[in-house]
Amino acid sequence: MSYLDNLLQGVEVEWKALGEVSELVRGNGLQKKDFTETGIPAIHYGQIYTYYGLSTTETKSFVSPELAKTLRKVDTGNIVITNTSENLEDVGKAVVYLGKMQAVTGGHATIIKPGHLLLGKYFAYFTQTEEFATQKRKYAKGTKVIDVSATDMSKILIPIPCPENSKKSLEIQQKIVHILDKFTELTAELTAELTAELTAHKKQYNYYREQLLSFDEREVEWKPLGEIGELVRGNGLPKTDFTETGVPAIHYGQIYTYYKTFTTETKSFVSTETAKKLRKVNHGDVVITNTSENVEDVGKAVVYLGKEQAVTGGHATIFKPSKHITGKFFAYFTQTEIFASQKRKYAKGTKVIDVSANDMSKILIPIPPIEEQERIVSILDKFDTLTTSISEGLPKEIELRKKQYEYYRDMLLTFF
Repeated sequence: MSYLDNLLQGVEVEWKALGEVSELVRGNGLQKKDFTETGIPAIHYGQIYTYYGLSTTETKSFVSPELAKTLRKVDTGNIVITNTSENLEDVGKAVVYLGKMQAVTGGHATIIKPGHLLLGKYFAYFTQTEEFATQKRKYAKGTKVIDVSATDMSKILIPIPCPENSKKSLEIQQKIVHILDKFTELTAELTAELTAELTAHKKQYNYYREQLLSFDEREVEWKPLGEIGELVRGNGLPKTDFTETGVPAIHYGQIYTYYKTFTTETKSFVSTETAKKLRKVNHGDVVITNTSENVEDVGKAVVYLGKEQAVTGGHATIFKPSKHITGKFFAYFTQTEIFASQKRKYAKGTKVIDVSANDMSKILIPIPPIEEQERIVSILDKFDTLTTSISEGLPKEIELRKKQYEYYRDMLLTFF
């Protein structure tokens, strides 16, 4: 903070329109079908918010020299900024081109050629601030496709330090860029370290789960799922049926996107009238997915431990355990490779994968004594709690670091 205070102390700042401190040239042409394996470097507007970082020395794509003659030229130090996207967040994304060879760009993008008072990467960092976002929102036009024209983009105000002394102005901008580069690097390193730690813990948990739930045929009896409980296929329940309050409801898609192994509360609800038409889920029942776009998510299960009776709908099956198996033991078993290898045998479909309730009933499940099931579940619950706390804790830590970075970035780039 003391370094930042010294850097910014006494610095005169003037907010100038982007068009005053740079030249803006709107792009034209350049479709993806124009790309070639080699040739003239080309920056496509869609790649700016999907591929590039804040700056690049190389382009992802190329075009032929003949086509390049018809496109707008991008020189080293120029900024290419998006004008168009399906969402406002991606409009105004920028990349500074630092390649040695002149590049080209096309439509839905504008080339910004900085003048003597603007450093390209300084402006690119500014486009990430809330101040820039607030201004671009004023000029955004369209509904399905959002556009901020080059003319409107030129009206956006940029903070320029020491505008009467271009050399000092660029020096301060460069120092700010250096600080933000370092922050970006440290944030990326920390994110990578925390992600690696989370991955290691998950692998450890998966290993012990597989060990605890692997049984030799001589140790325990394996029975088809249909023999150790009742399976009831769900029906109905599109998302349009959801209400703010009412009867607890478990939607099949939420089982592989929201729920973990068990839950005492549901994410969604339906009206009492809708609930009458749906399958009922009681305390201790397991809801299993039958359908997904990939086989991994088919057979995902959640044990319902809520006090109030719930409901579920189509693309899901309710497993009502008998006295021979506990719901949690079965739910943990669905996470094993042994279960996965069996369900793959029954999977049908290509774009949409389905394992019917009838086929699900044929999957073999190990049946150790209830006491042993409860012991295993107790161990796995502890692992699950540990992994969940790490899973929730690490992303929070990552988010905290990102917010810290954003705070300093916005302070440096708005001089507030």
